[in-house]
Amino acid sequence: MRKTSPSEALKLFRSPKKYSLKLIPLSSPLEKLYGKSITVADREMVEEKADDILLEATSSDVAFLVVGDPFGATTHTDLVVRAKKLGVDVKVVHNASVMNAIGVCGLQLYRYGETVSLPFFTDTWRPDSFYEKIQRNRKLGLHTLCLLDIRVKEPSLESLCSYRGKKQYEPPRFMAVSVAIEQLLEVEQMRGENAYTEDTTCVGFARLGSEDQLVVAGSMKQLLEVDFGLPLHCLVIVGDTHPVEEEMLDFYKLAKNQGQA
Repeated sequence: MRKTSPSEALKLFRSPKKYSLKLIPLSSPLEKLYGKSITVADREMVEEKADDILLEATSSDVAFLVVGDPFGATTHTDLVVRAKKLGVDVKVVHNASVMNAIGVCGLQLYRYGETVSLPFFTDTWRPDSFYEKIQRNRKLGLHTLCLLDIRVKEPSLESLCSYRGKKQYEPPRFMAVSVAIEQLLEVEQMRGENAYTEDTTCVGFARLGSEDQLVVAGSMKQLLEVDFGLPLHCLVIVGDTHPVEEEMLDFYKLAKNQGQA
C-alpha cells in the first residue's frame, strides 16, 4: 500500500460527504478544519448502526475517523471486512496509537508481551483473566501494557431491565491509574502467585500525546499516591530491563518528578 502524506490525508478527509467520528469530543474544531459536518459515532452507533454507514458508502465517500490506529480495535476491522464484501473501496490512513506512544518512557516496544485490558470491578463482577497474561509476560521478562476501562454511554441497569421507554445511560467513567493498581493488587492478594507485588516497578501515563501529558515511573505502592489528573490513563508493568531502558526510565522516576514539581 502506498504511503499517504499528511497533505494527501487532509485532502482525503475533506472530500467525503459525511463523517463518522468515534470517541472524539472535538467535533467542532475538526468540522472547521475539514470544512464538513461531522456525525459523532459512539460505540452504540458503530455496533448497532454500522449498516447505515456502509450503505451510504456504497454510493458516496464516507470517512470514519477514530482515536488511535484504525486497526487498534476489532470493530474497525469488521467494518473493513464488511465494506469489502459490499464492493466498497477502502483507503486507510494510519495514525499514532497508545501502542506506540508508550515508547516515550524508554521501554522498548519489542520487549512488550501481550496487552491486557482492566475493566472496572463491580460488587458482583470482579474478573481476573488478565492475571495469567501478566504472569506469562513477567516470566518471559516482558513488559505489560494495561489498557484501562473507558465506559461511555453505557446503558444503566434500570434501562437494561426495562422493556419500554427511552434508554438511560450511566455517567461517563474513565479508569485512573490508582484504581487499576488497587484492582491489580486485590487480584494478586486473592491469587497469591506472586506475579507482581506492591513493589513492582510500573509506569503510569496520562493524556499521552497532549501538551500536558504525564509520565511517572515508580513502584505500584508509590503510584497509588500520584494524582495523574484528567483521563485518559494507561499503565505499564515493567519486566526485565536493558541498561538503556533503565537510563531512560530514570528520567520519569517518582523522586525526579517530585523534584521538578
